[in-house]
Amino acid sequence: MATTKTHYSFKPLDVGRYVIWSLFALALAAAPHLFTTSLALTMLSQIGYLIIILLSYNILLGQGGMLSFGHAVYVGLGSFVAIHAMNAASKGALPIPLVLIPIVGGLAGMFFAALFGFVTTKKSGTTFAMITLGIGELVASMALMFPGFFGGEGGVTTNRVYGQPFLGITFGPQIQVYYLIAAYCFLCTAAMYAFTGTPLGRILNAVRDNPERVEFIGYNTQRVRYFAFIVAGFFAGIGGGLAAINFEIVNAADSLSGIRSGGYLLFAFLGGAIFFFGPIIGAVLLVFASIFLSEMTKAWLLYLGLVFLFMVMYAPGGVASLLMMNVRVAAFGKLKTLWVSYLALAGTILCAALGIAAIVEMIYHIQLNSALGPVVPFLGARLDTQHVDSWAGAIFLALTGLGLFELTRRSYSKQWNTIQEEIERDTKRRETA
Repeated sequence: MATTKTHYSFKPLDVGRYVIWSLFALALAAAPHLFTTSLALTMLSQIGYLIIILLSYNILLGQGGMLSFGHAVYVGLGSFVAIHAMNAASKGALPIPLVLIPIVGGLAGMFFAALFGFVTTKKSGTTFAMITLGIGELVASMALMFPGFFGGEGGVTTNRVYGQPFLGITFGPQIQVYYLIAAYCFLCTAAMYAFTGTPLGRILNAVRDNPERVEFIGYNTQRVRYFAFIVAGFFAGIGGGLAAINFEIVNAADSLSGIRSGGYLLFAFLGGAIFFFGPIIGAVLLVFASIFLSEMTKAWLLYLGLVFLFMVMYAPGGVASLLMMNVRVAAFGKLKTLWVSYLALAGTILCAALGIAAIVEMIYHIQLNSALGPVVPFLGARLDTQHVDSWAGAIFLALTGLGLFELTRRSYSKQWNTIQEEIERDTKRRETA
């Protein structure tokens, strides 16, 4: 005889998850009120759509283990289709409001991802990476062959203010464009996070970790990669559509180039591709590097390469991995014992960075700006490229910083390993208690 259920049971609310998402939405809404300059608003707008693009790239790299060198293809093509849709809508040929233009870009990115992904996802690993690189270069080279669509070297321009205002919003002021980008940023981030919990997202992780076992249990790994590729293309196209709205111009040289794809790869890795929120950090770093660092020095790409090399050597999990490791240590109450080591590491890194930067700036000055005289302004100081003292001081500072960093790093590694052993013992003690 069936028993009658006399009570209801509810799963406990994941309060932490609601708090994090609420804080994320609050940060997006409050950011332009905290940073009120026009430069800050421009940076915030770029961060918004780059978060979508890097998270879409991380569907391939972080969740699927697919190293792509052509992700800019789907961002760029989404931008071009979106900007042509805006021009058609402004002429009355298409009844599409501006708020739906990013969806048009997303559909375009999904279409081209379905088209090219059918070929690229037939292989995996290094072969997949080389095919994406080839397709990326192919599409970039075709831009000059079809000037009617790509606009030639000048690109395609538009005017985002067209049609009737949407709820009184014209999207002329940059603040209105920012909030459009912020709304899409939040919705797309939530959608991509939800994708990680779907059966496709879970089996994509399995394909990344052990494709042979996935095939053994009956799944077609190529089909899984293909569907994930299409999903990534859709969100990449949305990001491209938002970029077209933000700048009102799309240029093939910037949007489709291999350098752009490399930038997405580089900063997704620096942010931390193994964590969902890592590319969000990467998007912030990308905007700061492209705006501030590029304005400060002509050698900014060299510094970026050195930072990438440093992260590969000492923090291959990116900035997100550093944060999460220390969150775990803090949860066990042992973070306070590491503050002295962190200060020592920061001091030695700063010392080495100043020495290396002084050497690089003097070399660049000799090669590019020698006609301006031998003196190089550097962080309030004046370095003379013709005096041995400047070179000797920079080299001494760099070597001293590197040497002290290595000594400090070894001491920190021993302390870190000891703490990890203590955490493991505490974990086992709690499990057996």
